[in-house]
Amino acid sequence: MRLPRERFEYSAIVDREPVKLPDGARIAVWTIVNVEEWNIEASMPRTVLTTPAGVSVIPDVPNWSWHEYGMRVGFWRLKAALDKHNIKATMAVNASVCLSYPRLAKAALLAGWEFMGHGYTQKAVHLEDDQRAVIRKSIETIRAFTGKPPRGWLGPGLTETWETLDILAEEGIEYISDWVNDEQPYEIKTTARPLVLVPYTLEINDIPMMLIQHHEAAELFNRARDQFDRLYEEGQESGRIMAIAVHPYVSGVPHRIKYFEAIYDYMKEKRGVLFWKGEDILEWYRGRVNQP
Repeated sequence: MRLPRERFEYSAIVDREPVKLPDGARIAVWTIVNVEEWNIEASMPRTVLTTPAGVSVIPDVPNWSWHEYGMRVGFWRLKAALDKHNIKATMAVNASVCLSYPRLAKAALLAGWEFMGHGYTQKAVHLEDDQRAVIRKSIETIRAFTGKPPRGWLGPGLTETWETLDILAEEGIEYISDWVNDEQPYEIKTTARPLVLVPYTLEINDIPMMLIQHHEAAELFNRARDQFDRLYEEGQESGRIMAIAVHPYVSGVPHRIKYFEAIYDYMKEKRGVLFWKGEDILEWYRGRVNQP
């Protein structure tokens, strides 16, 4: 199976039966904190500072340091904001973080965060010599650290080859989030068994917003508020999933963190809002579709 229509059918949301969330909720908010390890001996996954004359250099000290700032400082600001509201995030984590940054990984584990597979290091799966081996190594590293394998997967940079979905299903992954094409979960066919698509986002995501589109810091709150308001309204008729995706080196900086905090201050004032992890969405979806 290669093309999308071989994996899943097109479905217009206006043609679906209304989706009901538990306890009369209108919307389930899913927070994803993307925690990555960048290899200083390779080209950086992203850059904020170009070198003089555009020369590619290794080691790329300023850009590697920019990423590690998130591990040393930014992560802890994001975690404090979520702890304030007792919100448990999903951590889309490069599995090597469990070994290289155990202090951070342990804090997420003790806070009850979900560990979601996100590759071994931050490297597109197309560049891996043996994709299955990397996926298996990622799963086993997270299993060894947390005591259980990850149930979900987000490719580094949302990258997949034609074979990725089949490999993930064969290796025990239960849900995937690379396909950002809906506001409700659905099933994706594989050669092994169906995966569930849990809706991720490129819109309420600080990488496109801040690093590609170059918005001012307040856009993080403004866009999240507007997205929430509309989904909350529509969720009265049929429940919606709203993902919020952030990175410690982007949203955990001093001039942006207050806008991240403000998102949750705003949403917490509303009734009928669930704050779920990816695995919570998975369990709810499975329970709903398996009802007699």
